[in-house]
Amino acid sequence: MEFYAHIDKERKQTVKEHLYETAQLAGDFADHFGKREWGYACGLLHDIGKYSDAFQDKIKNNTGKQVDHSTAGMKTCFEEGRWYPFLGYCIAGHHAGMPDCGGSSDTGSSPTLEGRRKKKIEIYDAYKSEIQIPELSELPFDPQKTLDPDFSISMLLRMIYSCLVDADFLDTESFMSNGEVQRDSGEKMETLLERLETYITDWLGNKKIESVNGRRTEILKHCLSCGEKERGLFQLTVPTGGGKTIASLAFALKHAVKNQMDRVIYVIPYTSIIEQNAEVFRKILGEQNVLENHYNVDYESTEELKMMQLAAENWDKPVVVTTNVQFFESLFSNRSSKCRKLHNIANSVIIFDEAQMLPTDYLKPCLAVMEELVNQFRSSIVLCTATQPALQSLLRTNIKMTELCPRVQEQFCFFKRASFENLGKIKEEELIEKLKGEYQALCIVNTKKRAQSLYKKMEGDGVFHLSTTMYPKHRRQILETIRKCLKEGKRCVLISTSLVEAGVDLDFRSVYRQLSGVDSMIQAAGRCNREGKRAVKDSIVSIFQFDQKENVPGQQRQIDISKVLIADGKDISSLDGIQQYFQSLYHLEGANLDKKNILGLFQNKNYQFATAAKKFKLIEEDTTTIFISREPEAKEILQQIKNQGYTKRTMRRAGQYCVQLYANDIEKLRGAGMLREIPGDINDFMELVSEEQYTEDMGLDLGIESGTAVWM
Repeated sequence: MEFYAHIDKERKQTVKEHLYETAQLAGDFADHFGKREWGYACGLLHDIGKYSDAFQDKIKNNTGKQVDHSTAGMKTCFEEGRWYPFLGYCIAGHHAGMPDCGGSSDTGSSPTLEGRRKKKIEIYDAYKSEIQIPELSELPFDPQKTLDPDFSISMLLRMIYSCLVDADFLDTESFMSNGEVQRDSGEKMETLLERLETYITDWLGNKKIESVNGRRTEILKHCLSCGEKERGLFQLTVPTGGGKTIASLAFALKHAVKNQMDRVIYVIPYTSIIEQNAEVFRKILGEQNVLENHYNVDYESTEELKMMQLAAENWDKPVVVTTNVQFFESLFSNRSSKCRKLHNIANSVIIFDEAQMLPTDYLKPCLAVMEELVNQFRSSIVLCTATQPALQSLLRTNIKMTELCPRVQEQFCFFKRASFENLGKIKEEELIEKLKGEYQALCIVNTKKRAQSLYKKMEGDGVFHLSTTMYPKHRRQILETIRKCLKEGKRCVLISTSLVEAGVDLDFRSVYRQLSGVDSMIQAAGRCNREGKRAVKDSIVSIFQFDQKENVPGQQRQIDISKVLIADGKDISSLDGIQQYFQSLYHLEGANLDKKNILGLFQNKNYQFATAAKKFKLIEEDTTTIFISREPEAKEILQQIKNQGYTKRTMRRAGQYCVQLYANDIEKLRGAGMLREIPGDINDFMELVSEEQYTEDMGLDLGIESGTAVWM
């Protein structure tokens, strides 16, 4: 960012220009949620430390000396008083990340806000002759729409921080490139709505309401009509086969145009669903308007794709498709790289697809930011799923959900494709005998080891295995083979873990599901008679338990609740059964709905941004990544890592050939001499050196006993 001229007057003029240009940009961004003053003031003060003689000397003589220039703006905020001290978090952290507040005992060497206030820095008073600090009169939040002012302020500060760092990056980028960096923000919402309306024109003429397409059309029309509503919180409860992807897009685009909103953001738990939905959106709306943002996407190879890479930095596209992890971890991050996009979440329509997958351990903080987005940041949220979680009682404000699906109960009856039966407790041998008698069947179990055990006892023509013991690219290859078998009417018995329950378009004659959470079992049922070509009575979803107790980490409470509901004779596939399941789950989870006490980190004006960012991890880092180099491209990637080190792009490519394992499996494989550390600065990253341990039909074989290495 050191791009100043060679004489003092011109240098200081350039600092002034940068501050006012950044302030203007940050103010424009913040105006999208009604806080222009806050964005402008933050941009204006963020670099006033560059007025110090020490910093000017560094630029003039290229000394390379480190000069703290961000603490100055923070100190000035405290001098100004009123609302300004809150902005100190943003300015102090615009390079290093938003800090914790800290306490009175912190010294000037502490990275906290209180420590930075005590830090001695170079005199920077020269800014006073060129920078006029504006009044900050806008309230930080609407007091009528919050019950937790501290959390509301903390959310605002992250948004203002986002406005600042994005404006700072963009102004610097423009200066360094002489304004030649070309960014493409995509087309207007009105244009996208017109494209969608053209795409669905023929569907809207369907008047056969009691046909599948007629029901889908009814749902679609109702979503379009509801798009005229004011901003708010919505739910779209559509059964499998009801066309929720297009219906939700129709609502979102119509709603965005009606309320002059900037973009549509899809938040999805699985990359497989993301890839499918993004492809549909691109087909309807145009390649240049849809940004896929997750670890599998590489936007660096061509000039055209580099435009998408630029958009990925700040989500500057009309339609963004991303993951739960990317969305929520960004909202609780304190770093500029992750927070830069946050201001573009404001004034958006946000669709949470498969909303039942919202992370239970962090449900309360996730709901808190969702409420803030609706109440304070002009966004609308849609919870989209066939198994709607019971969230209303967990909301902290009086915001109400509006259902977008017409005649919900009737739709679920109409789209019912299968019948449930309870097999109770059975032996593994009994299950195998049942599966051997099936022609096209799916069996889903709760653990990878159980899936491998069943497959080994079943393997033969037409029997397949699928789990995360296979790396992602391998799984896709197996899925294509399975789809082909099903389409051609060949025998196909698939033994799998839960990874096929959502976002995988498979249609089996029967499904066997080990007892699990109600939402998982209903998702599994969605793979039975999916196309509705067979009678419901002939399409059976069999729920079973093994006679021996099995430990399923993180799922035991869900299993226990389902067991009670089934024992009480509840219809777990009904809307009432689903509602009762989630109500029981959330009641029993209690404090575990915020297991890291994230909400407690923002109280009494003592905000702990850095601590929250460290604690809020949807995917806990208790697994080790195993790289499988059995394909030519994988071998090439591994060699590149060993020779040139780790890069973001290389690790994205490597992800297609990786398997994640827990400590006990790592210990066994390592003890058998089958794993080797990959040198470098990334922890928990190893390669499989025993190629025979990974097979085409089963992936990485976990059936190894401790002590194997003794006999090798």
